[in-house]
Amino acid sequence: MRIALVFPPFYHPAMYNLPPLGLINLATGLKLAGHEPRIVDLVLAIRTGELPRDGAIYRNAVRLILAGEPELVAFSAQCTTYPAIVQLARLLKRERPTLRIVVGGHNASFLDVQTLMRFPEFDAVVRGEGEVTFPELVAAWQAGREPTGVAGVTWRRGGEIVVNPARELLADLDILPLPDYTLAPPLTAYRDACALPRAIAILEVGRGCPHRCVYCSESVLWQRRTRTFAVERVVNEMRTLRDEHGAACFLLAYDQFTADRRYVEEFCRKVVAAGLAETPWYCISRLDSVDTALLAQMRAAGCESMCYGIDSGSKRTLAFIDKRIDRAILFERVRQTTDLGMVPTLSFVVGFPEEEREDLDATLELALQCGVQGNVNPLMQLPTVLPGTELHRRYGDRLVRSVDTYFAQGLEFTDGRRLPEDEALIDSAPEIFSSFRNLECPGLPLAELYRLAAGFPLIVTLFPKSFLLLCRALAVPPTALFAAFDAFHQQADGAGELNAPRCFARFPAFANSRLAAIRAVAGEWEHLAAVLDYEGHALDVARFAKGEKTGNIDVQRLDEWRPRRPANVRMAAFRFDLPAIVADLKAGVIRSSYPQAPSRLVFRQAGAQLEVTAINAFGFDLLAGSDGATALAELAARLRDVHGEGRSAAAFLAGCRDAAQQLAGLELLEPDFHVSPEEGR
Repeated sequence: MRIALVFPPFYHPAMYNLPPLGLINLATGLKLAGHEPRIVDLVLAIRTGELPRDGAIYRNAVRLILAGEPELVAFSAQCTTYPAIVQLARLLKRERPTLRIVVGGHNASFLDVQTLMRFPEFDAVVRGEGEVTFPELVAAWQAGREPTGVAGVTWRRGGEIVVNPARELLADLDILPLPDYTLAPPLTAYRDACALPRAIAILEVGRGCPHRCVYCSESVLWQRRTRTFAVERVVNEMRTLRDEHGAACFLLAYDQFTADRRYVEEFCRKVVAAGLAETPWYCISRLDSVDTALLAQMRAAGCESMCYGIDSGSKRTLAFIDKRIDRAILFERVRQTTDLGMVPTLSFVVGFPEEEREDLDATLELALQCGVQGNVNPLMQLPTVLPGTELHRRYGDRLVRSVDTYFAQGLEFTDGRRLPEDEALIDSAPEIFSSFRNLECPGLPLAELYRLAAGFPLIVTLFPKSFLLLCRALAVPPTALFAAFDAFHQQADGAGELNAPRCFARFPAFANSRLAAIRAVAGEWEHLAAVLDYEGHALDVARFAKGEKTGNIDVQRLDEWRPRRPANVRMAAFRFDLPAIVADLKAGVIRSSYPQAPSRLVFRQAGAQLEVTAINAFGFDLLAGSDGATALAELAARLRDVHGEGRSAAAFLAGCRDAAQQLAGLELLEPDFHVSPEEGR
């Protein structure tokens, strides 16, 4: 049977930019069963320009689907994509009334009866795992039989909706065939069309989650059980994807990857033994299932980044969502992760239906303190009410349409707006399209929450130390200070949406405007301006996050070396001991005053990591004079009056040589010889 497996149209720069692994898995099984599967990735078609984003997007998408003359079309419905699937199903049935249409995925699995009752275009819903269920359904239809004996299917028999018994979860995931990536467009097609820095492959490591968070449909779908693929299989798949499909990075798809320490340790050992540690990977983790030793082993095996689901800083909110997190280890884990050169994504949720303003402030304060620890990637969102969750069961009748959360975006196909027919469809079925709706929160109006969730991660990324100190200095909570900054930004000429460049440009001016009032109290918070300057220098060198490493120094004829600071190096002198202040902030210690104690710092961006080095006055001046035009001997002569300390010219020059070589070893100087071949003889 010819089967089209369709990923529906969707466009968001940061989401759905990788091959659809779920459809690849289904296509693999169908091919082995003798069918002719064809993956139609309409997200990729949008990125390549094959499917224009305009009012005719659904009609053109149907044309692409029908190009392969399918006898059956199957969709997987997830949050935002559900309305598009309904629109396509309607058009497909209009064009080909006898065409069978199936839908699966989380949304459809939990709303199978409601989906078939409201949308007659669908012939069946595949609930839960589809790798076994879907081929059995196809086989029944191909043989001309009703799917009465196919577990896990809800289907239409004339005007009757039949709900077959549930299918047991697969006890052994390793019985599934390895996904056949030749059935999907190449990884490089996604890399190029989605402007990714490298070709990325999703690698399924396991399924399931044992926890009971009220907003999560994953644990409900997998019946709070966890299952993993054998480590040997996962490592072999990594090798195949790298060597045969050009994968340059892996996204490990499994929420509980680090839950079993022995599994992670075995995985890391085998990745290193297979020579795969040079290919970076990303995973999802819990803070309470890792420690320094395990993180170091993961880093050595190629782990580049991971996601920690923190959610909230409020004990009351954590109790409401039924999530347990130990704050005592939180900052330590974040700092350990960043110290090892990994960039953690920290996920926060604001606006649960029982949250007061103080609960929101607790989360924002926690996010700031995490940002203080090092280079983090914060993600903040409003709750999305997903079918099947406890949140949906308890609050489904209180949903309102106000703002679009993270999981309600991607269908803006005309001038940044949704099509009228999509808006009408979403309005018509609140229960089915719940991810497009919101729960009101006592703490803040939804419009303010939306701006907070969109803008506060910028503060956490760019100015966490300054913002945290400013909250303390002004004695205002983070929600109030962010609202003031947001208003300050909106008053700027051509303000527009708050983004990273605008935040970088405007927050220092905002902070200085508030510092003017603070300075009236002598000796209080004088170091805040220095911290703001410190963060500004760190952000300045961050522009060179992908800068190349400098070369080694030629130790011959150093007197004629014209030392030069690399482009990714900045220097700054402060009236306060900034390393001590930063160390206090990381430890959660916030003081209103510090004695003046000058510090000289060098900021260097090394790959994705910021390095800040304290340096003495001599080294600082040596770096300052290293402009690439002045020979080391001449520079030493200039510095001798200030730093010579009675040493002879020859002895001081020798000291400058040693210092320059040490600075070069730290990659704070780069070689730049201007010696002709004749001079070198």
